[in-house]
Amino acid sequence: MKRLYKIAFGLAGAILLASCHKYEALDFQVAKPTSFSAQEQIDAYQPLKTYIDRTANPKFKFGAGASLQPYLSKGVIYRLINSNFDEITLGYEMKHGAVVQADGSLALTNVKNLLETASKAGITVFGHTLAWHANQNATYLKGLIAPVVTQSNGGPTWDLVTGADFETDNAANYQTNTNAVASFTALGQGANGIGRALKISNASVRANDYDAQLFVKFSPAMQLNEIYELKMDVRSDVAASYPTQAHSTPGTYLWHDFFGTISSTTTWTTYTKQITITQKEMANTGTIAFNLGKTATNFYFDNITLKKYNSLGGTTIVEKTAEQKKTILTTALDTWIKGIVTASKDYVKAWDVVNEPMDDAKPAELKTAAGRTSIAADEFFWQDYLGKDYALKAFQLARQYGNATDIHFINDYNLEYSIDKCKGLIDYVKYLEGKGAKIDGIGTQMHIVATSDKAKIEEMFKLLAATGKLIKISELDMGFTGNIKTAQATPEQYAAQAEMYKYVIKKYFELIPAAQRYGITIWAPQDSPATSSWRAGEPIGLWTEGFVRKPAYVGTAEGLKK
Repeated sequence: MKRLYKIAFGLAGAILLASCHKYEALDFQVAKPTSFSAQEQIDAYQPLKTYIDRTANPKFKFGAGASLQPYLSKGVIYRLINSNFDEITLGYEMKHGAVVQADGSLALTNVKNLLETASKAGITVFGHTLAWHANQNATYLKGLIAPVVTQSNGGPTWDLVTGADFETDNAANYQTNTNAVASFTALGQGANGIGRALKISNASVRANDYDAQLFVKFSPAMQLNEIYELKMDVRSDVAASYPTQAHSTPGTYLWHDFFGTISSTTTWTTYTKQITITQKEMANTGTIAFNLGKTATNFYFDNITLKKYNSLGGTTIVEKTAEQKKTILTTALDTWIKGIVTASKDYVKAWDVVNEPMDDAKPAELKTAAGRTSIAADEFFWQDYLGKDYALKAFQLARQYGNATDIHFINDYNLEYSIDKCKGLIDYVKYLEGKGAKIDGIGTQMHIVATSDKAKIEEMFKLLAATGKLIKISELDMGFTGNIKTAQATPEQYAAQAEMYKYVIKKYFELIPAAQRYGITIWAPQDSPATSSWRAGEPIGLWTEGFVRKPAYVGTAEGLKK
């Protein structure tokens, strides 16, 4: 039955004081609104962390994503987190971009204040993150490896614009289209039997020569009347010839017959061509395209250099070699990890050491800047300079500077969406451990929707459990298909969201053995504001923006229950 309110109405008037009429109360009964009753049931739940079976899960940590200042201010979010969670993960403020300054120094005051405040509240802090491509001080890092510019009093010079010797996996200044498959020769098979070379495979004769292309990228862009020299060592498994084009960016055509037509044979030869930018269409060229589509063979390239003629002399631009860049950036990674880990080690006992390493399109390979049409200002791909072992170095440094018992994770997203990516991450862990890394756990972010594929979620948990590693749901949040905004969400969708929160958490406890359960972190305790950079305006939280509990709170509590 519905609960009822009794409302009494008094009848009074100005003459009441002077009359002898007796006051009578009239009773009416009205139904309590269903929504109010439902909210009372939600609010009757206890704080979330009280539902965890600590006997069966003594080390389990129930965490929340948090921003530094709202927590430090000790307002509502501070009390909400302390009441409901064991641990917090800062969304931004412990990352390279927030801490490393323009001169390379580390600003750690805010971090230390946060660590002390959380410790006094009995809340642990999960370190996030040491090696990632995003949220980096990319301007500082790029400056470290920028060309050396010197002044001289000599005559005209040829200044290096870009070059590639393919002795490392750094592919920042070249890429291919789909039909041109890139790989490397073995060591000793480069030009003149030295080092290795780039191998481009075109499997069949294409309708157009530009259907299989190698792109060499550079900046600044070419301008009218400038003079350039292209020099490179080439060969192919069969005799071939291929034209070149001017592009502004890879795939954006500007001009034909750019650096001429190149001929190659089964023997290494050196191709050299000088041109003057005489056509206005060539201006703003930032890419040389090599059109390989008319010959089905393997093409080989080595020691590519593009130089610009400087008639006045006086300025020499010298690019750092790949090995010099690797050395410089290894030192920068050491400085960063040493600084943040040393400052945090009294409080932080677990770290997200390597974050989001795997590529979405090629889930068995690492992410790279190569092939991207745009790079965000705060993106810097360490792996493009340090190679596949960049993560090995990060784990070694974290272990060197932290506590001996620290727990170290590798973390990625979409593992429940792409099972191949989940397998790719697991294989990368095996590779790193084969090289000597000690990796304690794997984090799965799980930025999902209420209708995510449950079969894939189960498969992911089973694959992760089979590694024997600690497993953490590191950034769980949940919206709706189509990026539904808060104002459009329906009661039915909220019910589905609550059910999915319950399902994910129950499956974690069911499929991850007790000894491997590090914990679960709710990435967005509240719904996302419209101004947020993360899932803007979506109802992804357990609380509304105004701190009202949602059905998702109930789903989470029920999931945590034994």
